[in-house]
Amino acid sequence: MIRVRGLPGQPHRGLLRVGNRAFPVALGRGGIGFDKREGDGRTPAGTWRILRMLYRGDRTPRPVSQLEARPIGADDGWCDDPQDRRYNQPVHLPLTASHEKMRREDGLYDIVLVLDHNTRPRVKGRGSAVFIHIARDGLKPTEGCVALPPKELKRLVARLRPGTRVVIEP
Repeated sequence: MIRVRGLPGQPHRGLLRVGNRAFPVALGRGGIGFDKREGDGRTPAGTWRILRMLYRGDRTPRPVSQLEARPIGADDGWCDDPQDRRYNQPVHLPLTASHEKMRREDGLYDIVLVLDHNTRPRVKGRGSAVFIHIARDGLKPTEGCVALPPKELKRLVARLRPGTRVVIEP
């Protein structure tokens, strides 16, 4: 099990604990909240399963992990349009509905852990594309994800097993 907790007085920063290790993380610009809404910048509180790992095979070899993994293709995206039937699901690009490109130029999605937030059932507007991914320099806030520096994320994925749960607490 992984535990993520916010830091007092720094709502967009936290600590991720797994076993006896702790990693500093970036959180959503709106901190952690139980009432996640699309675009609110909050990291959703709750217990989530890691569904799979995605990675940029053109930039990095498959990270060492027991998790199911798939390389990110040039036409991979994630629908974030609450009015679209593919909301909060992977999609193929081009797409007219609002979406994120998974093959980002900034490297934030070079390694991505997909969480099952808002998947069963999917509720329009309750948040999409909540991942654990690579952090910006200086652990700058995310749009609602949990983000770690690349070295720490690689260390983390090497320790994970299928069925690992992530508990996010304010």
